[in-house]
Amino acid sequence: MNPIPISSEKYWEVPGCQKAYIAPKYNGINQPFFSLFRCPIQTTTPCLSINLADAYNYIISPYAKERTEQLRKITDTKQHSQFKTVSFDFCTFSGIFSKRTDRNLIFHSNLICLDFDHLPDVEATFNALKEDRYFETQLLFHSPSGDGLKWVISFLDSYLKYRDGNETKAEYQQRLFKSLYNYIFNHYNVQVDKMCRNVSRACFLPYDPQAFLNPKLL
Repeated sequence: MNPIPISSEKYWEVPGCQKAYIAPKYNGINQPFFSLFRCPIQTTTPCLSINLADAYNYIISPYAKERTEQLRKITDTKQHSQFKTVSFDFCTFSGIFSKRTDRNLIFHSNLICLDFDHLPDVEATFNALKEDRYFETQLLFHSPSGDGLKWVISFLDSYLKYRDGNETKAEYQQRLFKSLYNYIFNHYNVQVDKMCRNVSRACFLPYDPQAFLNPKLL
């Protein structure tokens, strides 16, 4: 397998419980780690723990360029889906997992990735989300198909203010998603994929040289 392009010197293979899950500071900001998986989508064991700067570096590099361009040429819906699931590496932005199931979450990253499919105006939505006044964009990039977006935001502040007693971050994420879904629909008139509520939700990593990373994380 080709080496994965990442920017951080601090990463490791399949995580062990003794590891620290906070990356070194970038401009004074700690970046949490999350799991990266090798294709195909049937893979359940992570290969690395990476952070947002690593994911951004992966996406803007030409590492997945050929497969992304090839996917966008496939017009048959079934072939398109099959090619995507076997060809693209993916990650679980919401945390580090020993296995890719909700119950095998080791550490929550405080992040949620919202998925927008088949947008009527991709670039207008991209620009609007990037400047959202309530949720600071951490990472934003185009989907492998090119007609959708992936929007990564942090909900740590919200969790600390509004959690219900001993509610875990994974439990709070499920509850928060309903509010996010309604907020985005009311403000941008677009719908979020409802599967994004799950902490173990897989997100494919395409080639996107126009991806946006919060400047604080550069």
